[in-house]
Amino acid sequence: MTEMTHTPDWVKDAIFYQIFPDRFAKSDSLEKPTHIEPWDSPITRYGFKGGDLVGVYEKLDYLQDLGINAIYFTPIFMSAANHRYHTFDYYQVDPILGGNKAFFKLLEEAHRRDIRIILDGVFNHASRGFFQFNHILENGEKSPYLDWFKVYGYPMNAYQGKPNYACWWNLPALPTFNTDNPQVRSFLFDVANHWIEMGVDGWRLDVPFEIKDESFWRQFRIATKLPNKDAYLVGEIPSEAQEWLKGDMFDGVMNYQFTAALVGFFGNGRRDEHMISGMMGLPEVPELDAASFSKRTKELLEIYPKQNALAQLNLMDSHDMPRFLSMVSGDTRAFRLATLFQMTYPGAPCIYYGNEIGMKGGRDPENRAPFPWDESRWNHDLRNDFKKFIQIRRENRVLRTGEYVPVHSEGRHLAFLRHLEDKRMLVVINAGDGNWELNIQTESHIADGTLLKDLVGGGEARLVDGYLRNWNLAPWEGAIFKPVEE
Repeated sequence: MTEMTHTPDWVKDAIFYQIFPDRFAKSDSLEKPTHIEPWDSPITRYGFKGGDLVGVYEKLDYLQDLGINAIYFTPIFMSAANHRYHTFDYYQVDPILGGNKAFFKLLEEAHRRDIRIILDGVFNHASRGFFQFNHILENGEKSPYLDWFKVYGYPMNAYQGKPNYACWWNLPALPTFNTDNPQVRSFLFDVANHWIEMGVDGWRLDVPFEIKDESFWRQFRIATKLPNKDAYLVGEIPSEAQEWLKGDMFDGVMNYQFTAALVGFFGNGRRDEHMISGMMGLPEVPELDAASFSKRTKELLEIYPKQNALAQLNLMDSHDMPRFLSMVSGDTRAFRLATLFQMTYPGAPCIYYGNEIGMKGGRDPENRAPFPWDESRWNHDLRNDFKKFIQIRRENRVLRTGEYVPVHSEGRHLAFLRHLEDKRMLVVINAGDGNWELNIQTESHIADGTLLKDLVGGGEARLVDGYLRNWNLAPWEGAIFKPVEE
């Protein structure tokens, strides 16, 4: 497979943290409208908790301590929805979030700390409050903006009855753009270009498959990469995405195929089928043993050019699905071990806010609960493990861009090698309920007699006769072995 593009190097070194702005952090210094729900009150589908970007600014120390060096924000522009996928104005950050002033203050400080920021680009649909659509609502077929959208009748049924204009999933609040209109395309490309020029580090593109014109995304890439060739473009494509990752559209996709594999293996025997059913529109999430998981995770690297495989956004869950911990019925050991795998696999890991402290949550809106800043409610052991795994990844380039070579997969036992030039690391995972007495052949990859240190639990082991032996791995534990320079 020939390489057609170079993806941004910073993405390969990134640990992303996904923030749903209304629910992560709320600053007392920012005045809000009065009708805001209390932070700890029960979650409602339409209520606003008042999280804001000043709150994120005030929590940058927390994120940096965790090891985060990139943030993916779900939409931040003016909107009448708490999730802000109903965009009113693409040039104005929502005032409840602190407006443009708060965003640029956050962006400047994040960059000072070498933390990148990518925004959610919702370019398939707008909202009833979007100026040009509202203009049609007011003026009907006399509006000069009529061909910005596809309208089938008048008066428009924007609030009652079946919508008589094109809208996403027949939701009248989400009119879809007519991207065949050159003026619409120019407007959207200008938005994308503007925010990159303002210093944003990339875009996550919402439902790009809904725009049935590949030339749109090719032109979008050109417009976005013009001000910054290292801007990251990541598409929300739940399926395999070979046609999107040929070098002319996206750098990576939200890797829900990776998510499904993690749920299939680490959730095997402890899955909550109600939570998993219909996950991100995937037809099924099969249960996997170590051999089938090993095969699938290797496959997910081989179906894409290497540059794109290294730029995948490897997430375990998101705002659009139940949290991983809930999908595995609250089994923290399975979640912890899946995170160890995520942090030792090629592609950029992405943590959904609060996962590191053990937040649970089912389907929307339960998966969008406010972050509990009362530390007595945190799982500190889990957060410490997240920090450790992140630190190990950040300190070892071989775990970020090295080759991925499965060397053992049987039952619930898994081992794989990462290698880059003369660097080698061996990752071993016991996702079973019994002890595993290691007997792994490694002679073709790591020299006989090499002393290995486990970076997770400590301790050392030496390769003898080409095998890693005399090492007992407890149930639901993992080890990351690194050669010791003697």
